[in-house]
Parts: sequence; C-alpha cells; structure tokens
Amino acid sequence: MSLHVHRIGPACTVQDLGRTGYLDHGLSRAGAVDLFALHEGAALLGQDPMLAALEMAGMGGEFEAQADMVVALTGARMQASIDGTPVAWNASHGLAKGQRLSIGAVQQGVYGYLHVAGGIATQPFLDSRSSHLVAGIGSPVEAGQTLPVGGGKAKPGMTLTVEDRFSGGTLRVVESFQSALFDGDIRARFAATVFRRSQRANRMGVKLDSEGEGFAARGQLNVLSEVIAIGDIQMTGTGEPFILLPECQTTGGYPRIATVIPCDLARAAQCPAGAEIRFRFLRLDEAVAAQRQAEAELARLPGQVAPLVRDPAGMADLLSYQLIGGVVSATDEGEK
Repeated sequence: MSLHVHRIGPACTVQDLGRTGYLDHGLSRAGAVDLFALHEGAALLGQDPMLAALEMAGMGGEFEAQADMVVALTGARMQASIDGTPVAWNASHGLAKGQRLSIGAVQQGVYGYLHVAGGIATQPFLDSRSSHLVAGIGSPVEAGQTLPVGGGKAKPGMTLTVEDRFSGGTLRVVESFQSALFDGDIRARFAATVFRRSQRANRMGVKLDSEGEGFAARGQLNVLSEVIAIGDIQMTGTGEPFILLPECQTTGGYPRIATVIPCDLARAAQCPAGAEIRFRFLRLDEAVAAQRQAEAELARLPGQVAPLVRDPAGMADLLSYQLIGGVVSATDEGEK
C-alpha cells in the first residue's frame, strides 16, 4: 500500500515520537513537535502512537491513495477535502483507491498531521522513522514521491474533541540549571512580560519578541557549553529568548532562564506568529504532577473517540452507509 504525493508544502516531513538515547552522540530527539497530535491520530485509528505520520508546517498537499485505506487528520486545523468534498479535522476518513485527499493552508496553529492506518512505513534509522533535517537524517517529502503505508485496519468516520493549544497562551516552566545566573528582578520581569511569537521559527526553536530591554544573565558571555534539553529557553547575547524544540542542538553556551515542561511544548510549537505567550514558574513537584496528569489524559484518548456526525446532504457515498440497524417487522404489533 502507498500514498502518492501530487503536491506538497515546503516543510513536510515524516515524524514519529522521535529517537532517544543518542544525546551523547550529539543527536537530539527530533520527532513530532506536537506529540499530542500523534497520540490523537493513533486514538482515531486505534493504533500505536509510535507509528509515523506526515507533519505539515503551514501547508499540506495533495495525496492519492494507491489502495483503499483509512486516514486521520490532527494537529493544527487545515482546509481538507476528498475529491473536492470538504472533510472534518480531528477525524478519520476512508480513502478509496484513486481518491485524492487535498490539504490546504493552516487555519489555526502551525503544524498539522496526516496519519494513515498502519503508519507511514518509510525505512527506520536508529529505531525511528523521524526526519532530523539539521542532522542530515531524512529529507522533506517532495511532489512525485510515493509514501509506503503499513496497511493497518481502522474504522473511518470517527472523531475526537481536543482542547485549544493552537493560539498561544501561558506556558508552564521550571527553573533550569542556569536560572540562578539571572538576577531576581530579571526573572520576575521575564515572568511578568507578555511575549509575541516571532516570524523566526522552525523545528529547532521559536524566537519570542517583547517590548523593552532584553533578559541578560550575569557573565553570560563566559558560560561554558553544557547539555541542552528540549524546552529550554535560551537567551541570545542581546537577551532575546528562544524556546528550543525537538531538532535543537544538544549542547550550548547561551544561558537558559527556564525550561518549558514537556506537556506544554506542543502549545509552544503550535503558537502562530504574532500570538501572545506568557510564562508561569512551577515548583518541580508541581511540574511533575502536571506532566503525569497530561500523560493520563493521553492514555484516556482512545476511550474518547466517538462517531463523526455527518450531514447526509454532503455525503456523496450515502448508499454505502448502513443507515438502519436491526430488523423491523411490518406485521408484529409488539408488546401491548
């Protein structure tokens, strides 16, 4: 089974949950910037969230099914249709052989995801199918390419309600190893500042803009390089913050004022340009509790999937649906 790519945006890559255990080799995790979206797609298709999907930054493409399959759409909402008929986001859909799925521009957020039952079955490398463009692993998907599909079974016509994480908001952070390099008044000003997501952003990180002076650390030009974690908020020499994302470097010498907790990284990555972002410091025990709660919510996703209610007027394949279940007798008067 496969999915042929007729048209594709400029920053679409195959991603799964990423590869771990290679930091000592200078290789960061990579993987989807919105891990919630991978879990949501897996819940809609009834499969393992480790399976790979197509991550689409800002723009999708046009894809033709080379065999009957089921797909799901999650993450940042994009315009989508099958053979010209609009289809719902955060839902699973049947795609018959020869049908074309068109995914347009993002409507809210940044990264949308196309999942296929059985996963996108590209060749794994170091236990992951994730592209890591900075490290030279994989490459953007191109027009004319054919993506192999795992061929799993799934039920179309299912949907999932998700909370908004696509318009910025408050990101919860903990102190980093270098927070103490920033004076208390600078940390307080950082927590009180309303930032806006800059136009400068990619899978390595997101730049934040704000009014007023920057956020400089003491002796920040003398900081030795040390290990970096995804979610670290690193300050440039001029005190401008960057939130580091899955393709970030593994070591660095710019000081870090705080670290976004893992369950809020999707909100950071999905924040559109110009949207507001604030930061709220948590104690370590509060951060651990928040992360456990988020993981529990992910575990509950399969039980929250529900049938997609569609308007019969827009169903070109209406006769293929079982609209009435059971048997009704024309003579039995039933109980009296």
